[in-house]
Amino acid sequence: MKFVKAAILATAPAFVLAAPFAAAAQDAGTTVYGNDDMAIGTVEANADGVVTVDTGKHKAPLPANLLAEREGKWTVNATKAQIDQMMDQQVADANAKRDAALTEGAAVMSADGMPAGVIYTIDSEDTVIVKNDGGIVTLTREAFAVGDNGQLMALYSMEQLNANTVEVPEGAEILTPAQAAAKEAAEMGDAS
Repeated sequence: MKFVKAAILATAPAFVLAAPFAAAAQDAGTTVYGNDDMAIGTVEANADGVVTVDTGKHKAPLPANLLAEREGKWTVNATKAQIDQMMDQQVADANAKRDAALTEGAAVMSADGMPAGVIYTIDSEDTVIVKNDGGIVTLTREAFAVGDNGQLMALYSMEQLNANTVEVPEGAEILTPAQAAAKEAAEMGDAS
């Protein structure tokens, strides 16, 4: 039976045989080149029409239909510098949206779409405390993003957030480590 399949494939037109090769060429580990013939990076993943290329600086999601095979290499009509610059801008835009939304009192959703609490405080070291019915969760600024709907979101599931929630005793003061250190320093200065 294997011999018959091989014989059928051997007689198939060349364009039919090229399709499986094209899909395999964008597999993880394949090098992608720019229009300057310099390597942009390697394919990290290829799923749902998006080829993720690791440039060394970013994991750039590129539409698969923008990649073309040229002279035995997979290429895209851009340079590594252009792709990194595009990704730098996207990261800066996303961070600006996050920073604008990350304010005391802002509602927070978990990565899986559950209400996770509100921003209780943010310190100068970018430590963020989220307060919910169970207590507090301490995160960093980088642990947040703004979702497609404009909602502030923690980049953790509700299960992960609950596992790291610390109960706060009634009447306890809630401070980040930097806020606690500043308060202690101020109290020591008052004592002298």
